Amino acid sequence: MEYPPRSSSKADLLSSLISPSSLKKQAFSSRDAVYTTLKQLILSLKLPPGTAISEKEISLEFNVSRTPVRESFVRLAQEGLLEVYPQRGTYVSLIQVDLVEEARFMREQLERAVIRLACVQFPDEHMKILEQNLAQQQECILEPDDERMFGLDEEFHSTLFAGCNKSNTWSVIQHMNVHLNRSRMLRLSSDHQWDHLLEQHQSMVQAIQQHDAQTAEHIMQEHLHLTVTDLAILRDTYPSYFQ
Repeated sequence: MEYPPRSSSKADLLSSLISPSSLKKQAFSSRDAVYTTLKQLILSLKLPPGTAISEKEISLEFNVSRTPVRESFVRLAQEGLLEVYPQRGTYVSLIQVDLVEEARFMREQLERAVIRLACVQFPDEHMKILEQNLAQQQECILEPDDERMFGLDEEFHSTLFAGCNKSNTWSVIQHMNVHLNRSRMLRLSSDHQWDHLLEQHQSMVQAIQQHDAQTAEHIMQEHLHLTVTDLAILRDTYPSYFQ
């Protein structure tokens, strides 16, 4: 069964953003607050690909001048999340299929290598984090929450890198992940059948515990290849979201 991504009016979404008073409490600059919040809305698909946004509406919602908004737009455009067209406006970028595939390719190569390292030696404290994460994923399947499931999936994979002392490598991956992450989020929100994802994660943990590098690498490869199949389905279902 498919579930269309949740949508709200831009006014409703933007009015629920961080207020100026809370910005001070969190020691965020206006620029950082605008940037962080807009990026979250774009990556979570609450601002879907192709959505038009303007400096004026964002500055009014945040009660800030246009300067921090303009700076945030520039930064998001540099990351590939916004497209700025002179005399036409600014739009949330469409998901670029070639960049999704490139990011998936990079993740596959690095994550296969990392999980082989994990099978050689993996700290107990990080294994406990993985086991707790799996329990939370199970809870999320029982009470579906797209954003929570996405966050748990990210935490699972980042813990593998952290446990192998490769957190900087994970950080590098994040710079290429913006288009891939939006397609992953679209997959999670359009189909709540997440059991297979959990089963693969559970099998990875079991392989690590058994020091079975060959099996762990094989499961990781299958896991990340789901993106290829999912992408074809998503492009057919949401053609206006893709470039």
